[in-house]
Amino acid sequence: MTESPPPDLVRHVAGTTGLSPEVAARVVADIVAYFGETVEDYVRRRHAELRRGQYRNAQIWTRVAAELAARPVAAPALSERQLRRIVYG
Repeated sequence: MTESPPPDLVRHVAGTTGLSPEVAARVVADIVAYFGETVEDYVRRRHAELRRGQYRNAQIWTRVAAELAARPVAAPALSERQLRRIVYG
């Protein structure tokens, strides 16, 4: 992440967790970067992770769609076909 995390959020995290401001800033930056991942990058990453975990594609598409819907800023609902196209083109 190239920008500094929001100072008010860093103060809040530091104040509620007892972390130092430096550590709280790093934690906030990591979280912002994680949730800044595009839908396409998320789908590709999770597909690869789950394939390595020996899941079959039918299981993967259901799971990834559910994960996307549960994210704090939910992605639009994607069909299995749309998910496949993201991964395989």
